[in-house]
Amino acid sequence: MLKKTTAIIMTALLVCTMAACSTNSNGSDSAPTSAVQSTASDSSSLSADDIFSGTGESTVNGTSKTEQASSGSAATDQGSSSAADTSNGFKKHTKTQTQSESIPSTEDNSGNSSGTSNNFTPGTTDQRVPDTQPSSDSGNSGNTGNSSGSTAVSAESMVDTSDLFSDRDLAQTADISDSTSITAESGKTVTVTEAGVYVISGSASNFTVRVEADKESKVQLVLDGLDVTNDSFPVIYVVSADKVFVTTTDSTNTLSVTGAFTSDGDTNTDAVIYSKDDLVLNGTGTLVINSTAGNGISGKDDIKITGGTYKITSAKDSIEANDSISVYDGTFEINSSKDAFHSENDDDDTVGWIYIQNGTFNIRASSDSIQGTTFVQIDGGTFNLTSSEGIEATYVLINGGDISITASDDGINATRKSNSFGTPTIIFNGGNTTIVMGQGDTDAVDANGNIIVNGGTINITATMSSFDYDGSAQYNGGTIIINGSQVNSIPQSMMGGGRGGMGGMGGMRGGW
Repeated sequence: MLKKTTAIIMTALLVCTMAACSTNSNGSDSAPTSAVQSTASDSSSLSADDIFSGTGESTVNGTSKTEQASSGSAATDQGSSSAADTSNGFKKHTKTQTQSESIPSTEDNSGNSSGTSNNFTPGTTDQRVPDTQPSSDSGNSGNTGNSSGSTAVSAESMVDTSDLFSDRDLAQTADISDSTSITAESGKTVTVTEAGVYVISGSASNFTVRVEADKESKVQLVLDGLDVTNDSFPVIYVVSADKVFVTTTDSTNTLSVTGAFTSDGDTNTDAVIYSKDDLVLNGTGTLVINSTAGNGISGKDDIKITGGTYKITSAKDSIEANDSISVYDGTFEINSSKDAFHSENDDDDTVGWIYIQNGTFNIRASSDSIQGTTFVQIDGGTFNLTSSEGIEATYVLINGGDISITASDDGINATRKSNSFGTPTIIFNGGNTTIVMGQGDTDAVDANGNIIVNGGTINITATMSSFDYDGSAQYNGGTIIINGSQVNSIPQSMMGGGRGGMGGMGGMRGGW
């Protein structure tokens, strides 16, 4: 199975020497075939455990083919990963993939075949983050500027974007010329056991599509006006596969779970879409997800989102993944009672990262809008985030985008969430970041380590603290505006461990 574009290809241009590391090996998949089993159940007498243990199962042969035709070639993935190693005091992760997936002929998103669109230019980096603090003026009294005593750090990318998204990931329409049609029926579970494209439509209650294919199979579920409400079990449940695509047609699809989730044996299924393997979300339509007691979408490997519109309301995390969340594009309207985007692996703190290249994000979250364990990297997009904290990770890298944050705790927070990573650091290379802070003990930009501003515009409104850092700060370029006034240094919160800088209340923790 394609495993992780996990290149936490870590960053810094300090005194370390750049080095490139890659390992190649290729593998391919044969053309997809189709197999579906339908499990009928009487919801009044069978529990979810009964349904999935085989009680009342019957095999339905001769499923109908979708009466739509288009020509196209089967898609293949090729890839490999290399083990992490350490050298010169840096934790190093490398991943090189050779992707030869062909885009189905029905795909009409021009530019995807070359791997570029929406201003996305693939590029490979091999950079590292030192577990040291950049040099700065003594006392942490504020900004080092471009003085001779400072060392400029210019982080550009934490992930190898050249192979992050395959052509098939980016194709927003599926090749349905040889697809299988599935109609939702109340009280039934349909089990997909082989690679292929499956078009799913209809309205039902307590209906589940269960994917249980081998580890080399790619399964594409095409949602075509699907409307399902379940009491306690996922609408889409991926037990095993290489990769599963959930693709929307130009339609509205509504998936809901209204009660507490029921476990499947030892598996705590806790989301409307729950996947144990890699998951790709794309399409030209709208996916509405309502999760009254759990998560919206949960992936125990990687989640990639390359297009489509997502409207998610969840009692817990709206989109969460163990290893990574990568967003190429899409429109997101999220109302979360926990985190909107959350990536964390309890067993491996070298992963758990979030990369966003583009998209539109309107988020309300009780906790964090975007939280990663190792890093969060934003290269572009439009963000309207209202939450306790806007963005949080060990390492936060802002390369671009129009980011608006309204927060009641920290606007952007770099804290040590991973012991395998370097010093918690926030770097601004570009973009327009606007942060409005609530009353109380709040920080607009808070690092339990370092803050580096190389470019972009940062506009902060804060009655208490604009910047707070435990390490050092560098101001190498860009524009900083605090409470309507442009400044030429990065001030330090007095309560953050350093001397007050150009603070508005005589250096106290006031307007600056």
